[in-house]
Amino acid sequence: MAVKHGSLSINSENIFPIIKKWLYSDHDIFVRELVSNGCDAITKLKKLEVMGEYTFPEGYKPEIQVIVDPDGKTLKFIDNGIGMTADEVENYITQIAFSGATQFLEKYKDKTTDDQMIGHFGLGFYSAFMVADEVHIDTLSYTEGATPVHWSCDGGTEYDIQEGNKTTVGTEITLFLNEDCLEFANEYRMREVLEKYCSFMPVNIYLSKANAPQEYETIDESELKDDDVVVEHIHEDAKTEEKENENGEKEVVEISPAREKVKINKRPVSLSDTNPLWMKHPNECTDEEYKDFYRKVFMDYKEPLFWIHLNMDYPFNLKGILYFPKINTEYDSIEGTIKLYNNQVFIADNIKEVIPEFLLLLKGVIDCPDLPLNVSRSALQNDGFVKKISEYISKKVADKLTGMCKTDRESYEKYWDDISPFIKYGCIKDTKFAEKIGDYVLFKNLDGKYLTLKDCIEENKKTTEIAEEAADQTESKEADATADTDKAEEKEPEKTTIFYVTDEIQQSQYINMFKEAGKDAVILKHNIDSPFISSLEQKHQDVQFKRIDADLTEEMKGEGTADEATAKELTELFRKNLNKDKLEVHVENLKNENVSAMVTLSEESRRMQDMMKMYGMGGMDPNMFGGQETLVLNANHPLVKYLAENKDSDKAPVICEQLYDLAMLSHKQLSPDEMTKFVQRSNDVLMMLTK
Repeated sequence: MAVKHGSLSINSENIFPIIKKWLYSDHDIFVRELVSNGCDAITKLKKLEVMGEYTFPEGYKPEIQVIVDPDGKTLKFIDNGIGMTADEVENYITQIAFSGATQFLEKYKDKTTDDQMIGHFGLGFYSAFMVADEVHIDTLSYTEGATPVHWSCDGGTEYDIQEGNKTTVGTEITLFLNEDCLEFANEYRMREVLEKYCSFMPVNIYLSKANAPQEYETIDESELKDDDVVVEHIHEDAKTEEKENENGEKEVVEISPAREKVKINKRPVSLSDTNPLWMKHPNECTDEEYKDFYRKVFMDYKEPLFWIHLNMDYPFNLKGILYFPKINTEYDSIEGTIKLYNNQVFIADNIKEVIPEFLLLLKGVIDCPDLPLNVSRSALQNDGFVKKISEYISKKVADKLTGMCKTDRESYEKYWDDISPFIKYGCIKDTKFAEKIGDYVLFKNLDGKYLTLKDCIEENKKTTEIAEEAADQTESKEADATADTDKAEEKEPEKTTIFYVTDEIQQSQYINMFKEAGKDAVILKHNIDSPFISSLEQKHQDVQFKRIDADLTEEMKGEGTADEATAKELTELFRKNLNKDKLEVHVENLKNENVSAMVTLSEESRRMQDMMKMYGMGGMDPNMFGGQETLVLNANHPLVKYLAENKDSDKAPVICEQLYDLAMLSHKQLSPDEMTKFVQRSNDVLMMLTK
């Protein structure tokens, strides 16, 4: 074959620098592209063998060899796939953006429908020039009597193609790395990249170092395989030990039998799992396999709560596994990892167009060969199709959760505290998901019982009816009838109020008062709960949520009202001693005489404060929006009575400050300065008791 010189068919003289620098955001991605091309070549050869157009040589094993050579500053990718003729090299390599996989499928579309081609772009090969100054290809086609071909290019638009010396069918690509990219000639760095992109390629991938000394391993002779290279046969004598028998006599006992072993060349270990768990049918997988896969892929040694195995063939091909991880505390990161694959080739982490946003909190893998990828395989096209995939995944998750709630409520409740952030976030972000899962969102009450929203409303109505009946007994039937008529004319339809707790320890005083009043509340202590209940209120106009310290319920109040003059004097006293001119003070007769003071904050004001914190407006005064805490004093408590009767006492300032801080502690955390003063004042009060 004569030496032939030519030029790459590029329409723009500036395209090569673009390919080398801007085609891919991560330079290590060239490994994925070249290995994927090798997989394609092997897949093509398998198809030809199935169709009877090629016969594998004896002992053929499809594989890709990656060889690093730090001394020679080179990197090789060798496959035993279909190979190329000189014409094919010119078609597939020199004409950029011509897709060999696409043409192959077109040629054989009537003979096979098993589309497992990875490469759909002609640019993958040229990613090699992001790291190499020069690239060589040595290839031999599968066709009978084919001539080996050698192709070389130094990174410009010129190339050389001539007869080569390759003797085995397949392709060998050699990268002469540039000085900035010598890291890829390091065995450990290359192993890291291969594990990142090629862990689940459908072909075995082996990594080795050029000129490395031969390594050996010793195995039992019974484990010897036909392709093992035996270096030495080893006989191990039986091992014995002198022991004392039941009669007290010493005797020699065999503790390990004689063994025949062989020393062999160390077997290569593939870096790829060619049949990953997600490619299997769910019925073929065990719980332990799911857990092992989770640990291996995500390096998370906390067991997942449960998982959803996606397996769909129509109207598009999609497989995968989604894991619901366990979150120990609200401070744990709930940022998940969804790995996206295309025919077992890693594409990216968390491509939001494919995965519903709320499921990005999960951990899992999605493999969709039908994905319309762009030339660099890192972005998506055809938004309508991708949206359907996203909707399907969302639907499957909703079906799994609703099914579990219906058929295995006990397990569903056991998982609820961990999975609720995912579900609530999904309800906020995805209207269709919210419609499917809405009736299966749970709320845990003060007794640890799990209720749906419908259950909460029913429980609330029962409590309200009991309270109204009790109130009716204190009024005459005639007055009650008149009041009912007036209410019916004046009042708008009443909303069902669901009270909630955000911190069971801090709000324990309010919880005790609630329980004494025969009322219930639900526990909502995650960051997602505030926007979640706001979204629920928008969908259910007849429901409102209030934190238990938002206001005093009628059930907590005793008979009668506090004296107005006394209430005014106490208000002035507290404002003066606390140096808070605008402090809102209410004096009430509370049923619980052990409660001296408490703080309430309207639900609207609290949510405004939460929003200010969320958007970094924490330094602003919440009072500018018309909301502030209200100090509620219990007129029935001895300390409050003492202040009412001894306004001029020298102890009054200390008692006012201490009562206020104690009430605040049950409501929210004190600032560092406030806490310091509270602790010092508490010590002073204790010292007063010693005098």
